[in-house]
Amino acid sequence: MIDFSEFYQQIAKSRLQHWLHCLPAQLHTWQKTHLHGDLARWVRALRKLPKTNTDYVELTDSVSIGRPDEISSGEQKKINSLLDQFHPWRKGPFEVHGIHINTEWRSDWKWDRLAPHISPLKHRYVLDVGCGSGYHLWRMRGAGAKMAVGIDPSPLFLCQFEVIKHFTNGYKGIQVLPLGIEELPELRAFDTVFSMGVLYHRRSPIDHLLQLKAQLCDGGELVLETLVIDGDDNQVLVPGERYAKMRNVWFIPSSAALVGWLNKCGFENIRVVDEGVTSLDEQRRTDWMRNESLADFLDPKDPSKTIEGYPAPKRTIIIANKPIDPQNTQLEAHYE
Repeated sequence: MIDFSEFYQQIAKSRLQHWLHCLPAQLHTWQKTHLHGDLARWVRALRKLPKTNTDYVELTDSVSIGRPDEISSGEQKKINSLLDQFHPWRKGPFEVHGIHINTEWRSDWKWDRLAPHISPLKHRYVLDVGCGSGYHLWRMRGAGAKMAVGIDPSPLFLCQFEVIKHFTNGYKGIQVLPLGIEELPELRAFDTVFSMGVLYHRRSPIDHLLQLKAQLCDGGELVLETLVIDGDDNQVLVPGERYAKMRNVWFIPSSAALVGWLNKCGFENIRVVDEGVTSLDEQRRTDWMRNESLADFLDPKDPSKTIEGYPAPKRTIIIANKPIDPQNTQLEAHYE
């Protein structure tokens, strides 16, 4: 199955060491409950991936691993065939030895929108909640993060991350864990916490914001990206059974209402840094994601509305800080 022992060693002498009191047992239980089925099939495919040698790992402007001329055309075809076994690829894109994994989402566009507004990630401990296949984790490491940890309960996303990591020959300081945020203790250890595309899937958005806050160091930064609607600080959409064909969408506030929620949760320095409608170029069907995508979720006669008649997906990025507790005479220890 998936081996997390190297990650345990990496955090054992860091500010995350207290996580080891519960994390190994949690992941052991998770693996026991996923011994068969899709995870076993994906792990078999992972083991078939050929070992390649490269010193080319580009994470600053893209996520590109290895050069095309480092492998034979036969190896490239084999890798391409194995990568297709991890369909659908939703978050990316990735480049692996010249193979372009053209994912459903242009996650690089989202990164380009938020990167100018966040605090520099150099030397920071970073948590990405609902990280998917880990695309943004790689960009966070490329921006200098000391440790980039992602959590997402999907076995497929974990395996897709392990695929990319395989070709980096064991790149350190980065890991996806198959957990939801409700399974995390109050770590209070991360300088930056990202929650992107998660809030509207939570039955209790206020609880989600408080869970995010509990992972931050004093003074730490929250980067929140989510669906919003137009309106004032009291405007919140509560969809019916589906929104854009998604069943698990509970609350879509206006940006102003979301700022109010963050205030209520005790965040400070709250600012909306970006807001815009999701385009058909940013989320679309590709050869690597052959299921339905955004074009199928919109009213064919009026793309400003979802197929159910709600406002089409619009997304905001809001940044806020956890206050420094004046009662704290000793802040969390920062181990190097």
